[in-house]
Amino acid sequence: MKNTVFLGAATAIVTPLNEKGIDFNAFGKLIEWQIAEGIDAIVVAGTTGEGSTLTDEEHKAAIKFCVDTVAGRVPVIAGTGSNDIAYAISLTKYACEVGADAMLLVTPYYNKATQNGLIKSFTAVADISTKPCILYNVPSRTGCNLKPETCAILAKHPNIVAIKEASGDISQVAAISRLCGDELDIYSGNDDQIVPVMSLGGKGVISVLSNLLPRETSQMCHSYLTGDVETARDMQLKYLPLIDSLFCEVNPIPVKAAMSAMGYCDNYLRLPLTAMESANEQRLLCDMREAGIKF
Repeated sequence: MKNTVFLGAATAIVTPLNEKGIDFNAFGKLIEWQIAEGIDAIVVAGTTGEGSTLTDEEHKAAIKFCVDTVAGRVPVIAGTGSNDIAYAISLTKYACEVGADAMLLVTPYYNKATQNGLIKSFTAVADISTKPCILYNVPSRTGCNLKPETCAILAKHPNIVAIKEASGDISQVAAISRLCGDELDIYSGNDDQIVPVMSLGGKGVISVLSNLLPRETSQMCHSYLTGDVETARDMQLKYLPLIDSLFCEVNPIPVKAAMSAMGYCDNYLRLPLTAMESANEQRLLCDMREAGIKF
């Protein structure tokens, strides 16, 4: 059995931006609030953190700032995956050096890969990492599916300890759990499937919802982990309308609008992302109020 990076909910945290770059003042306040609310881990510079449009310098600065601000209070997981494996290796080395607790490695996007290419690519990054690596499967974005049989091969690597499974395919999650057992922790990559994935052996979620509701998302996971399945199920169902609104446009467009409404950052996005459409934003704000969020 490998060491588990975290149990519960990790926030795939937004990166507060403005015309000048990263708003580190806002970023620091957001991180502190997440920790005060009891979040279990933080993922920095991932999909929700707009890692794909951060400059190399900004990407590194976001990772280091998050590590320094968190100061060991919860695990920090750095988004260091790329379709350019040489860049992923370089960024992973940096994140290890500045003290990130684990790496999140997305499957190569656009150029994609065969399953053999995925094995070689993830192995190349894991070989140089001094910290645990979490695979990230999100075929709707990458056009590339990491198959359960491939996960079973990668799980044999001592540095590959978990997967963020965002395929949306529960049968695939079940197959990964069956083939990998204790060698690969599973985290839901979809907020609408937290409890279903945990019912198949998942250890929690890497979440967009927890940007808004860190305490509640963590509570949902820990309720399940401690055997209170009914509470976990009820919370999953309660927040489904809000989750749907958070994904009615491309992530992180809605969550940036939500965090701006809550006063944590500017509603600033980089192209090709654009501001949320008015009707969708009103729906989101309504669902936030229904979920008990005050702003």
